[in-house]
Amino acid sequence: MIQTQKKIYTFAEYLNYHDGTDLKYELFNGELIPMPPASGIHALILVFLLNQFNAEIQRLGLNWLAMPGNVGVRTGETKSRIPDLVILSEVQRESIRTMSSAVLEVPPILAVEIVSPGNSQDDYRYKRSEYAVREIPEYWIVDPIQSKVSVLLLVEGFYEVTEFTGNQVIISQTFPELTLTVEQVLAA
Repeated sequence: MIQTQKKIYTFAEYLNYHDGTDLKYELFNGELIPMPPASGIHALILVFLLNQFNAEIQRLGLNWLAMPGNVGVRTGETKSRIPDLVILSEVQRESIRTMSSAVLEVPPILAVEIVSPGNSQDDYRYKRSEYAVREIPEYWIVDPIQSKVSVLLLVEGFYEVTEFTGNQVIISQTFPELTLTVEQVLAA
């Protein structure tokens, strides 16, 4: 049996990679990982949170921006993730205008991942450790499969997690006045 060796990409090669399709890729230890299309509930939750976060940003008069899964975050030498949603600071919002590839080298204010069947390990384990190393201050894991939202706050280099279920209001350090319940998010 002949085994073909997988191509290992540098971060620069990843930034310039285009296969002629609309498929998005994450980079994990130099390997391109295709991102499958989102499920219906995944897409609905994403749009709901995007609208809620941008409304709260506007209410607070901040020059931040919630961006759906089209801004990447470099998480290592040969790693880059594309969170389902990120909150950009004013500086990041302006800096992506001139990027040839929208991949942040500095941590966003907040990252959100929505769990899909078959990838929970990515969100709960791998991305958790990568986002902690990248020092993303707040990370949400929205899990429609287990009907919960986990909010992870970075404390001295490690995430401390609080899980919310049912009609509990999700407590966010980034948006302390936001009053969303898990039920509202999952019913998007």
